[in-house]
Amino acid sequence: MVSSLSRKIPLAELHCHLGAAVTPSIMWSIAHAQGIKLPTRDYWEFRDLITVHPRRPKSFDGYLQLFHWTELIQSSPIAVERAVYEVVGGAYRKNNITTEELRFNPMKRNRGGEQDLDHIIAAAVRGMDRATLEYPVRPGLLFCLDRAFPYELNEILVEKAIAWRDRGVFGVDIAGPESATFRVADYRKLFRRARQHGLGITVHTGESGPVEEVARVVELLEPDRIGHGVKSAYDPHTMGMLRERGIVLEICPTSNLNTGVVSGWEEFRWIFDQFRRNGVRYTISTDGPEMNRTYIRDELASLGRLGILSLEEQELAAATSLAASFVPNVSDVPRPKREPATREAVEREEA
Repeated sequence: MVSSLSRKIPLAELHCHLGAAVTPSIMWSIAHAQGIKLPTRDYWEFRDLITVHPRRPKSFDGYLQLFHWTELIQSSPIAVERAVYEVVGGAYRKNNITTEELRFNPMKRNRGGEQDLDHIIAAAVRGMDRATLEYPVRPGLLFCLDRAFPYELNEILVEKAIAWRDRGVFGVDIAGPESATFRVADYRKLFRRARQHGLGITVHTGESGPVEEVARVVELLEPDRIGHGVKSAYDPHTMGMLRERGIVLEICPTSNLNTGVVSGWEEFRWIFDQFRRNGVRYTISTDGPEMNRTYIRDELASLGRLGILSLEEQELAAATSLAASFVPNVSDVPRPKREPATREAVEREEA
């Protein structure tokens, strides 16, 4: 039996959506404090409404629908501030997560323009500031563009990220379901602009969409990391591109099982074996601990218990997460160089 990662080892959560990370009891409290009319007066029914339920059919679209209520409840400056504060503090208390990247779409929190976008962003920054006063943590925000948004709205999000880059916004992402109007090539110049202003780049791809999109994203958007990317394991050419450019995958095992993107742990065993054979770097995250009813140490423990990752590989994934984070290190260590996945490479990055 593979040993579990020591709780003394600090972790970084690199792929965590704000809408999926707040404890249901806190979401319940926020909703009532704002007078939001919920579809049920029963707390336990509410919890099942915003979290993955074992008896609920697994589908990618069904999973995305869970965000309807969480994003609505978080749609005010007061709600965003408390949500960010609670997630960052809770991650440290529960899992000794000292580096927390939270991604969200501010435009899905301002009630269609009813509330000022900068107020929403400032509230998120205040939530991080409050948490850092209480805990030894390094939080950061990533703004999620949406595949279903028109280009003009996504462009505004990038400009807001650039404007707030000195206040705790460290990267941009593209998320959301496949859309007939979305073309990777359309975002090449926009992402180049974000990169030129020092923002990290990560993109949701290789999850529900075709594996071919991963290669297009790598070639056109030049990301530092890729959200999920599990389908890359099925294309040797794509894995070669990831290895050569040192792009880090943000793997979220339980989330991929809950959405049906990966059929089971045995498929994950094969996927990680392909990453291992091809020198592809990866980290382990939750996607959203509360919505998926899991924590990052649970993810690592499951991979270890099932013999998918050795203790050494768990430690390497944890070290890679810290090294690949967009959040600046307090010691001003430069952003990690892109190298193949070896322990020596990670140790050099941390030195």
